[in-house]
Amino acid sequence: MRVVAARFDVSVGTVAFWVQRCVGRRLDRCAFEDRKAGPRTPWNRSSYEQERRVLATRKRLKEQSVLGEFGAPAIHQAMRARTTAVLPSVATIGRILQRHGATDARARVRRPAPPKGWYLPPMAAGQAELDSFDAIEDLKFEQGPLFSVLTATSLQGNDVDAWPKPALGAQQVVDCLLERWRRIGLPHYAQFDNDTIFQGPHQYPDTIGRVSRLCLSLGVIPVFAPPREPGFQNAIEGFNGLWQAKVWQRFQYADLATLRAQSQRYVRAHHQRTAKRREAAPARYPFPTDWRLDFKRAPSGTLIYLRRTDSKGRLELMGHRFEVNSGWLHRLARCEVRLDERCVVCFALRRRQPTDQPLLIKLPYHRPNKPFKSQP
Repeated sequence: MRVVAARFDVSVGTVAFWVQRCVGRRLDRCAFEDRKAGPRTPWNRSSYEQERRVLATRKRLKEQSVLGEFGAPAIHQAMRARTTAVLPSVATIGRILQRHGATDARARVRRPAPPKGWYLPPMAAGQAELDSFDAIEDLKFEQGPLFSVLTATSLQGNDVDAWPKPALGAQQVVDCLLERWRRIGLPHYAQFDNDTIFQGPHQYPDTIGRVSRLCLSLGVIPVFAPPREPGFQNAIEGFNGLWQAKVWQRFQYADLATLRAQSQRYVRAHHQRTAKRREAAPARYPFPTDWRLDFKRAPSGTLIYLRRTDSKGRLELMGHRFEVNSGWLHRLARCEVRLDERCVVCFALRRRQPTDQPLLIKLPYHRPNKPFKSQP
């Protein structure tokens, strides 16, 4: 025993304990797993007769109950009606049923989360980059006017930016996007919510706003998240909360210039910490050197709208109502407005099967060449 104890670096008493447990039996038939301290059977465990009565009551209720209820509460109520003796509690009855496998409830299936950008196949495959933008509105200094903050982050590389602005409109968003993309390059997609500063006015059909025209002229595909849908804006909403907690709420600011300086310091520190993630992200396109911004030029390319159908399989898009699929009710769809092909192509989206995105319908759509009337 001393030799074995020295070989396995345990005490002699431990070896003697295991030898005593295996007396008279073959070693391959001994139970060497650890046992909890105390008696093998707890003092307060339900007796065999009590467990048998619980199981018999469950069987009787399952076969004869008018209500069809035979769970732990129903068993407890039925046993109380038949006897005045001390009964096990509802929780104890539930553990008895679980111990004997007499449960019909199915455990919740925990499915893995879909990949980042699962609604865009190149993003799900890790072959494209997406910049997400959002606005934090109506922040206020103690003695000063309201202001807003435009925030940005990349989905794959986590490359963040924040621009505090006294007033935030479509032109300010365009200036910030140009400053960012000239510095780090162009992404494949740019995602926004449905705010008018990003999408354009909602009261006119076939409207393509200033920000969308900028993206299309640079070859970036604008993506608009579905209204009132959680999940699609998680990346930028997470950075919004982080910026407010680590920049806005930590210090007292006298004016916008002081806040802007602190925000830039935080963004630079964030860039240093996430450098490895940006190195592993898909490459961006270089910003074109001979490019000129012309809002009057007719837009061309593709716009993507993520929308949910109504009770009749229709959805609202570009100020029009499209009949998509009568069998796809209250479900998500990715709608690609292909301006050059003059059509709208809709694909089915399901988080449970993110790689399966079948074609729902291809509809003709011709956008009239409306003049761009907004003033810069």
